[in-house]
Amino acid sequence: MFTLTIINVLKVFAPAAVSFFVGIILAPILTRYFYKYKMWKKDARSSDENNLSQAFKNIHNREAETNTPRIGGVLVWASALITILIFWLTAKVFPGEISVKLEFLSRSQTWLPLFTLIAGSLVGLADDLFQIYGGDKYLKKGLSLKKRILLVLAISSVGAYWFFFKLGVSSVSVPFLGQFELGWLFIPFFMAVMVAVFSGGIIDGIDGLAGGVMSFSFLAYMGIAVIKNQIDLAAFCALVAGAILAFLWFNIPPARFYMGETGMLGLTVTLTVVAFLTDAVAVLPIIAFPLFAASGSALIQVVSKKYFNRKVFLVAPIHHHFQALGWPSYKVTMRFWILSIILAIIG
Repeated sequence: MFTLTIINVLKVFAPAAVSFFVGIILAPILTRYFYKYKMWKKDARSSDENNLSQAFKNIHNREAETNTPRIGGVLVWASALITILIFWLTAKVFPGEISVKLEFLSRSQTWLPLFTLIAGSLVGLADDLFQIYGGDKYLKKGLSLKKRILLVLAISSVGAYWFFFKLGVSSVSVPFLGQFELGWLFIPFFMAVMVAVFSGGIIDGIDGLAGGVMSFSFLAYMGIAVIKNQIDLAAFCALVAGAILAFLWFNIPPARFYMGETGMLGLTVTLTVVAFLTDAVAVLPIIAFPLFAASGSALIQVVSKKYFNRKVFLVAPIHHHFQALGWPSYKVTMRFWILSIILAIIG
């Protein structure tokens, strides 16, 4: 059994509050910079590109895509890093009993998710900047999917190494069934899960959708970490959720900026690490179901069109399918939020 003390409650929720308000303060500064340097796509996707359908054209806001900054995810990881630095410096400069206890950087719980957040976000930032400023006909499309997957695999290999060799983890827990020992197979399993979660980043297609889904996912793992007495990790999850909510404040329609790859890549790889650290990766498909639904629907659409010459969805990923059915974007977003909350509770 765990004992939830007052200091632990503060340790979990204080970073969330601080990262939220840091994000609120930081957003106008970043927004001014984003718009000053026109950090958005210079060319919107056309109906001839990637075989986009008429249904997609009907729901696609070309003007918004070419006039709205696409690297808003910087706000999320910048707010998180600044908040971590605030708590770390406070503990070092003012080493009192409370400040030291509130500091939550630890080798066993938060070093790895912090590394993945930084590494994934920087890879995503490079992809976004290529799409914004890449003059070459190849660079302006950003990093190819193959290159992004290879970079995610590189990040996941570091994570797998840390778990297997540094933390001695080689098994996964399945609710009601117990531990399943994987041995060295834990390494490719970890890497496969990270790539699968990363693929769900395509959910970032409607204002407010990705931010809401990701914040509920991190809050769910915050609760799991608290139950397992991993207070430092719970504080980290709350910190990220707070930063995402600050982003969401400015991403609600009409969006001031989009999440971009710098947000989604960093958050998806970090969510994977958190799931393994809490030994709750078995419930990740439940908690993050909207991510898997997005990537799964896109995969089903591609396979069906290639092998059966027909579409399963009007538009893929699935959130665009509902838009094509006539749902306004805010209805799709709100219903996905509600679904995410229920699934987070179940998970």
